[in-house]
Formats: sequence, structure tokens, C-alpha cells
Amino acid sequence: MTRRLVWWLLCLMPALATAQDEPLRLGFKGELLSLSPTQVISREPLPADVQTPLGSLWKLFVYGWLVDTGAREPAYECRGQSKEEVYCCTAGGRIERDQALVKSCGLYFEPARLGIAGAQWREYWQARQAPKWLLDLPSLQPQTRVSVAELLKVLAVMPAQDQARRVLLDVVLNAADGNVVGELGGRLRVKTWSWLGDLDPSSRQGGFAGWTADGTPIWAGGRGTSQMVLRNYGPALATVLPSSWPAEAGKCVEVGLFARYPLKRVLSGDRVLAPGPLQGDYRVEFANGNQLDIHSDGELFLLKDKLVARLDREEYVARVLQREARPEPAEAAKALSVAIRTYLLQNATRNGDCLSIDDSSSRQRVAPRPAATESRNIAAWTSDLVLAGSNVTYHSDQPGPDKLSWLQAVEQANAGQRYDAILLHAYPRASLSRWDNPVASCDALPAAQDWLQKQRRGWRPRLESEVGYNEVNAFAVCRLAFGRPFVDRERQRIYVRGVLSLQDRLDLTHEYLHLAFEAHPNGQDETYIEGLARHLLLE
Repeated sequence: MTRRLVWWLLCLMPALATAQDEPLRLGFKGELLSLSPTQVISREPLPADVQTPLGSLWKLFVYGWLVDTGAREPAYECRGQSKEEVYCCTAGGRIERDQALVKSCGLYFEPARLGIAGAQWREYWQARQAPKWLLDLPSLQPQTRVSVAELLKVLAVMPAQDQARRVLLDVVLNAADGNVVGELGGRLRVKTWSWLGDLDPSSRQGGFAGWTADGTPIWAGGRGTSQMVLRNYGPALATVLPSSWPAEAGKCVEVGLFARYPLKRVLSGDRVLAPGPLQGDYRVEFANGNQLDIHSDGELFLLKDKLVARLDREEYVARVLQREARPEPAEAAKALSVAIRTYLLQNATRNGDCLSIDDSSSRQRVAPRPAATESRNIAAWTSDLVLAGSNVTYHSDQPGPDKLSWLQAVEQANAGQRYDAILLHAYPRASLSRWDNPVASCDALPAAQDWLQKQRRGWRPRLESEVGYNEVNAFAVCRLAFGRPFVDRERQRIYVRGVLSLQDRLDLTHEYLHLAFEAHPNGQDETYIEGLARHLLLE
């Protein structure tokens, strides 16, 4: 009997392994790709009969309808009357349209709440030649199965997709504790979906659908929830997603070129140019006697004695990267491109529909010619990504508080660090966020940070005698929203309520010690950590 049981288990194990290793299916650019967690296994033309449950994707079409028709629906208010409010807000709170899409708040998008009539819905989508499953409002349910090819086709022409793409970057930013955006950058803009397994209703299947940053429709489906898919298949997706130019451009940026160097004249050959747009190769002569060759594809304008460039935002990022540093090593360049974009957001002034900023060493220096392909691809890879929570600066070789050193970033990249880790080291209080909604996950407590920095100097002789202590150079103290104080080791952040009471200071000391003893077993010993914290603070 025992031998038969062993034989049965041996037969079962390969089947279990096969089920566990079931590849992720990806519909993209007319192909169906199969992905392992690390690479593409196979690809074929996308068959017309491949289907997927809609899951939460129905909300994306309601969102598009609301945006495109100019609806002004009320926010959804959570009153604690439905368990589905866990996807929306806490009791007494409220949620608006964009956040409801990112958090997948189905209660927000219920057609009955929004007053969408079936005939009105059908007429709207018929005019856009939508497939049959999208025309019948009552059948727009999570369990409805649709053709992946038809889904991708309707996404390609879906109204309001530009706004949806901007908003859905938050899905990637929030997935897997920020690890997905570290793998994929700003290249993926998708709504997640999950539903019951096809063969086993007790299991789950999930994935995502939406667009890449350049507007190409994409769909994915596999075993497990959507969050598991994003977490487990990031490395493979990173090999598939494009970062090619043009990137999502955003609003224009007006740059006053050579702000600190007065112009004498601009020449085309031997001819002195009159004010107007520039197209071609030119030579700039400065009042100090220096000369410089420039090129314009129509984006440069001579206005009296000033040169002005009107650039798309990502072209601006690429030109600054090219002028201030270089596009390799790639992870250092990605980190700097995020810093460049953030600096623009934080320091540019408004000039009509454009941002305005000078080209100077006191701001950011801008290449007076189109960016090279390598610099543009780095900007496209990080498209729309900024930092929130810190004032961002950078320097060629001098690190400092909230200042990225390019030289240090190059060393970190060459040592194998990813761009998000490089940014975290330079700006420990900052969070990766999106251009048009920069939200920090760390609400900084500067008074608590200053108190801890001062105390550490007095504690140093005592702590350096402790086995396993390693003083932490870069960390942030953040406000605790709820629950017990804790430390986020990956991001070097300490979450506490403040520093006013003795208990607050004890909590702050306790959590800092967890961080400082992270690489030693003492760091996991609550009795040891609490005893040492009390000794430092009370004795």
C-alpha cells in the first residue's frame, strides 16, 4: 500500500509542477506570447478564438465613457454598508473617478449609480463599431468571456485612452511594493483583472489589459491573481515592453537657451539671421567671443537677441541627460532622468500652456540639438515618472542631502543596483510617482529625523561596542497613519507617530535599532532591541 502511494505521488508531482509553471499568456502587437517568469518561451500569431474573462476590465470602459461624454458624476461615499467598499475607501471617506479606476472600486462604476441607460450605452458604442459584448450593458460582467483579439481592437480606439494611460501608471507604481515599477519603469499603463479559475473555481486567474506608454494595446492572463502576475513576471515583461521613441510627450517646455551667455548673432553660413524659426544647421556667436554650432528641426526660435527652444517634455529630459551626463550605464541614466523630470516639475514656471525654464548651470543645461536615440530611449523608459516627497537636486560628483551624485550613481549601477535603489539612496524620503499626480508614500517628520540624528551622535560610543551594529547613513522618518510603529528595511524608512512624548521617542529609537542591526540576528530579537532602546533613552 505504501509503495502504491509513493508511486501515485511520484506521478502527481510532475503534473503539479506543470500546473505551477503554467506560462503567462500575453496578447501584444498581433501575437500571442508565452512567458516564463524570466523570458519569452514562444510566440505565434494571436488566434481569434483565445478568450478571457472580463474580470474588472468592464470598469475601464465605463471610465472611458464618463471621460468622453464629459460626465460630472458625484464621488462615491463609503458608509460601511458593503464589503466591496474595501476596494474603495474606509467608512466615512470618499473616492473620485481616477482613484476609483486605479483601486478597482466597482461600486463607483455601477451603471445604476451613474444613471447610464442601456439604450444610451448601446448607441454610444455602436457609433464606435464596438464588438457585441460591449454593446449590452447588463452583460458587462466580470464572468463575461470575450475574444482577446476583439478586446485589443477596441482598446486601440477606445475614447479617453490618453487620460486613462496617465492614470493607470499608478497601478504599476502601487504593485508589489514598488518592485514592478523598478522592473518596468513607466512603460506599462494597465487595468488589472482577476476571476475564478476556468477549470477549478477555487483557484484564481488574473492579469491586466490596457496599453504600453506609446498607446499599443496589451493583454495578459495567467494563473493566480493580477498582483501575483505583475509580481512574478516582471523580468519577462521587461524584455518584451518597448521603450522606443516617441514617448508620451506631455505639455511643452519653453527653454531659454544660453541664459547666462548673451548672444551677438546667429549665422547660417555667412548670413546673419533675422528673428524667426530655425530649420537646419547654424553657428551661434556669443558676446564674449565664443562660438557654437547648433541644429534645429523647427523647435528653435530666434527672438531678438535670445534663442528659445520649444520642446516636448520627454525630449527636454533626453536633452538634459545628454548635456549633463550620458545614457550609460543605463540604471544610473534612468535614475538621473527621473531626477531631471522632477527638477523640471518643481522649478519651472508656467507660461500659458507651457512650462518655462532657463538653460543654465543654476538650473539644468540643455543640449542645443536633438537628443540622440540612446538618451531618448532612457527618457521613454522612465516616461512620466517623478519623485514626490523631497526637493530634488543633483550634481556631477558631490552627493548630499536630497542630492544625487552622477559619479556615485554610476558606481552604484556598475555594482548592480537598479535605478529605483539608486534614487532611494539619494532621496530616502521620496517616492516614485507620476508627473500629473505626485504623491509621496512617506509623509516626512523632519523634527523626529533631526532628533534622532542628534541622539545618534551621543549614542555612538555605546552602540559601536554592540555586536552587529551598523550605523545607517541614509534613512527617513515618516508619519505612521495607523497601527503599530514599524520599519521598512527595503526603503530605509521608519514609521512612527512623532517625537513629542517619551513613548514616541522610545518607539523611534526601537525602530531605528531594528534598521541598524538588520544584518545581524540581534535585529530580529525584540527583547534585545527593546532593552537596548530603553538603556539608550532612559539610562
